[in-house]
Amino acid sequence: MCGIVGYVGPRDCSDVLVSALTKLEYRGYDSAGIAVFENGKIEVAKSKGRLTDLVAKMEKEGKPSGHAGIGHTRWATHGEPSDVNSHPHSGRRVTIVHNGIIENYKQIKKFLIDNDRTEFLSDTDTEIVAQLLDYYYDGNPVRCIRKVLHEIRGSFALGIVFADRPETVYAVRCESPLIVGQGMGEAFIASDVPAIIKYTKDYYLLEYGEIAVLKNGSASFCNLHGRMIEKELKTADFDEDSAEKGGFEHFMIKEIHEQPTAVKTTITPRIEDGMPNLSECGITPETLKSFKNIFIVACGTAMHAGMVGKYVIEKLARVSVTVDIASEFRYRDPLLNEDDLVIIISQSGETADSKAVLNLAKEKGAKTLAVVNVKGSSIARESDMVIYTHAGPEIAVASTKAYMVQLSVMYLLAFEMAYAKGRIDEKECRRLTAELVKTPEIIERAISLEYNCQYISTKLITADSLLYIGRGLDYALSMEGSLKLKEVSYIHSESYAAGELKHGTISLITEGMPVIAVATQTSLLEKTVSNIKEVKARGAMTIVICDEAAEFDNDAADYTIRIPKISEVLMPMIATVPMQLLAYYTSVNKGNDVDKPRNLAKSVTVE
Repeated sequence: MCGIVGYVGPRDCSDVLVSALTKLEYRGYDSAGIAVFENGKIEVAKSKGRLTDLVAKMEKEGKPSGHAGIGHTRWATHGEPSDVNSHPHSGRRVTIVHNGIIENYKQIKKFLIDNDRTEFLSDTDTEIVAQLLDYYYDGNPVRCIRKVLHEIRGSFALGIVFADRPETVYAVRCESPLIVGQGMGEAFIASDVPAIIKYTKDYYLLEYGEIAVLKNGSASFCNLHGRMIEKELKTADFDEDSAEKGGFEHFMIKEIHEQPTAVKTTITPRIEDGMPNLSECGITPETLKSFKNIFIVACGTAMHAGMVGKYVIEKLARVSVTVDIASEFRYRDPLLNEDDLVIIISQSGETADSKAVLNLAKEKGAKTLAVVNVKGSSIARESDMVIYTHAGPEIAVASTKAYMVQLSVMYLLAFEMAYAKGRIDEKECRRLTAELVKTPEIIERAISLEYNCQYISTKLITADSLLYIGRGLDYALSMEGSLKLKEVSYIHSESYAAGELKHGTISLITEGMPVIAVATQTSLLEKTVSNIKEVKARGAMTIVICDEAAEFDNDAADYTIRIPKISEVLMPMIATVPMQLLAYYTSVNKGNDVDKPRNLAKSVTVE
């Protein structure tokens, strides 16, 4: 959600800000704006809608011209999407952009009104912060920022310019991610590295409560106490080309095609002499043997990867695994002990609810393991152990390759834990690991089913509602398939355990309603086919995703997607591909904005 950028340097600031914001469109937004120092004055341009609307407005009304400024893409929280509620927001001498939520903004607004500050133009919590900064401003920007930080509560990051400090940009991070880029004679702030990768690969990662000052093309830093600090300069391990479409029509389909490489990059360094080896992640057989219970906590797609992880870990390692949605887990006073392991899965490593779970687990003495894609992210830094999923940048809001590499990590963890606990012998561990090594090639073969999926997607575009069903691992997988379809096609879709159909859900079946059945588990195939026939007898149009060797009555399926076969426990890594393709092509056929689905954000950094 919400993207922040800032720039100080010799280039045209407006062009840099708009270019950087374009790289943050994947985060989801409904308005955009910039503020630039022009001849010593702060000039603001902002607009409801896409960045193209902002650019069109500036072409008509004039583009601010200068060499320092801040920019923003807003995902509405307080106040509807509108020109007025768009960022930047200003006090009399201060202009800011803001990512996050200010929890006590009503109390601050009352304080301001009680002190004769009554000129509020918007409905946002952001304007309240701008007004508070202006109220306390005494000519010392850093001292003013520090004072305000002690009074506001929430999860946020700010980019700030002061009218009497031209060519200078200030930034502060409190929970919401923010980085500071360093180029040759120029400096940047951004919510994520892809925003500035066109200009520099070198960046500093702001920690909680740290303030950055960008001036004369470089950055300096201080903490909440005003003490100057030195920070480590990091270098991004990807380039601009990897964040571009590379000839594909959309990022989503590009990232589906990148999955074989992403899986190979993720698992190869963690396999040694044919056996899983997670020691570089801080995980040893001794530590794995010590855990009595495992809790996997995540949100959305990451939680669905955790569901597959639960099935596999319990089946192979015989350890009890509980999977929870992060926003529920943190509020139910979970029973955690020192010999429990809490696995937090997060693509960004900044998901607000997941971060709160991490803090809760550490308070209760449980060990924590992060499975994240972003190096140096909050969840990665603060966990006891971390496994990085080397997916590279994922730009499309609907996650595909991040989910796939999360699955691959769950398998590596399950194999090594099962072997460490003596539940499988070395021969079986080697066999399973060898099968996992094959998955990139087999995923590639599954992607080759693209045209079949494209055709079948044409049968879904007129549906008002549809169901996904499956049993066991297939049910865990169907949850992700259903989410992916609803995310990008806007068709109402739900997933159900196939055996639950007759307990109420089958009443929803109407003539022609699509039902997508995932049936990759041989031991459950007969029962799943019976469920497929039940819905077909009530008028459903049935689509079956199964392995290429599955045998069942021809009349059970109207359409069949047969995928390459691999060890059954690994079938979710193959079967997820056609579900991603169905979602993608259904969205394309409906004319939707595939990479930026309505109302959704890539990184959910507030509750």
